[in-house]
Amino acid sequence: MRLIHTPAPARRRILAALTATATLATAALTGPAHAAQPPTQASAAQTGAAQAAAAKVEAGQALAAEARAAQASDHAGQSAPRTAAQARAAQAKPVQADPAQAGLAQAFAAQAQAAQAPARPAQANPAQAAPAQAKAAPVPCPRPKVKPPKGRPARPTPPKDDPVLRAVGGDALATDGLIIPRGAPSPPALTATSWLVADLDTGEVLGGCGPHVYGTPASVQKLLLVATVIDKLDPKQVATITDGDLAIEPYSSAVGLLKGGKYPVSTLWLGLLLNSGNDAANTLARLGGGRGGLPATVAAMNAEAKRLGAYQTHAVTPSGLDGPGQFTSAYDLALIARQCFAKPDFRKYALTERAQIPAQKKLKKGGFQIQNENKLIYNYPGALGGKTGFTKLARHSYVGGAERNGRRLVATVLGAEAAPLRGWQQGAALLDWGFSLPKDASVGKLVEPDSPDAHGTATDASAAPAPAAKDGPPAATAVRAATNRGVSIGLAATMAVLLAGAPLLLLLTQRRRRRLRRRTAVPREPELRAPR
Repeated sequence: MRLIHTPAPARRRILAALTATATLATAALTGPAHAAQPPTQASAAQTGAAQAAAAKVEAGQALAAEARAAQASDHAGQSAPRTAAQARAAQAKPVQADPAQAGLAQAFAAQAQAAQAPARPAQANPAQAAPAQAKAAPVPCPRPKVKPPKGRPARPTPPKDDPVLRAVGGDALATDGLIIPRGAPSPPALTATSWLVADLDTGEVLGGCGPHVYGTPASVQKLLLVATVIDKLDPKQVATITDGDLAIEPYSSAVGLLKGGKYPVSTLWLGLLLNSGNDAANTLARLGGGRGGLPATVAAMNAEAKRLGAYQTHAVTPSGLDGPGQFTSAYDLALIARQCFAKPDFRKYALTERAQIPAQKKLKKGGFQIQNENKLIYNYPGALGGKTGFTKLARHSYVGGAERNGRRLVATVLGAEAAPLRGWQQGAALLDWGFSLPKDASVGKLVEPDSPDAHGTATDASAAPAPAAKDGPPAATAVRAATNRGVSIGLAATMAVLLAGAPLLLLLTQRRRRRLRRRTAVPREPELRAPR
């Protein structure tokens, strides 16, 4: 109520500043720029509050006009009479507000406009937006002119592509086509649907064809079993074979283990890697899972894949026999192979040409010899070993490593046919191509395990291969954006209500003052003039 005793000129300046503030706030809330904005995610209650605030601002402006008229009337009662023309001119003359008060009003209005700014869409230049939206077509991978074999089953439906997972190791790897270093010679023409070549030591990716395209692994998935379990088991431990160990798909590859037979763990590893024994895979998975058995090992394999950064890999069986939702990628296989080649026991087993399966005297069964099915170790100088794979659904898959001039490379192949080149031959051709490139050639990187890079930009939720999985971050972002817009509208509405109430307060103050003046006014005595 201190405004009652404020001098008239000061009251006019305050009134003008508050009126200007209310006008600018109204423009920020209801002006053309706001009307042109697209609908926001604010609730109906928030929108109604903003509209009510705008109505109160308009009412406040009307009351402010009345206050100006009342102020002019008060001033006229205390000053000399003016003509009608002078009164109209005085009302039409703009009131000069105090600069500090006017600046405060502009600041409040700017804050109200800024609160609405997030809802305004960015105006992009169409000429610049078109190239950004255009997606470069993938470069076709070199392929031989051969017809696919008859009876080849349809490719299983992979999980929905996740742009984040496709960019693990580098944005250049997010392609379904060919990616090689600039100026590099053309890679060999292969039947493989996807492949990759990488340096085992530096982790540099030298090139690939659909590096992150989902594929069915077949027996190269046994490498993930190696990476997960080989350090947990004592090579000298003796395992007794159970019925569950022999529960494999009929006519699939097997070492020939016998129920009740006793075999050292080292022999089981040889049977797994030389002969691709699915019976050996089940036994090793059962042993590695402890009380949890084989299912615990499969779960550990998936956890190990994520630890390595192989987010597109999902194991259902320890052997690689086909299972629903079982997938990997050429890039993931290179990560897994790199982990395996870092283990001395694996390198020893993978380069073993032949091994003896011990006789089972209690079962009256003799021993026999198995040979390494990976022909790379016999035919490629500097071969480090690897793993072959085949199922009717997955077709041929292959992982092979080699060393030349102190440089170790690995090649991974998925979805290949046996003609004109077998799986290991396609791997050998890729290794030759990789060794022909300079040492600093690179199109990407194999991420490191147990480091922030292992996750790249992926999360556990986005790494889950189940097609039904939903992306969480966009929904959370939408909720935060809607909340921010709601808070901005609420803040602007509250400020508008406060500004609209100020002129009303001044008007009430003026009316009260007039009433007090009327009650305390003393009648004037007539002025006596001397006669002329």
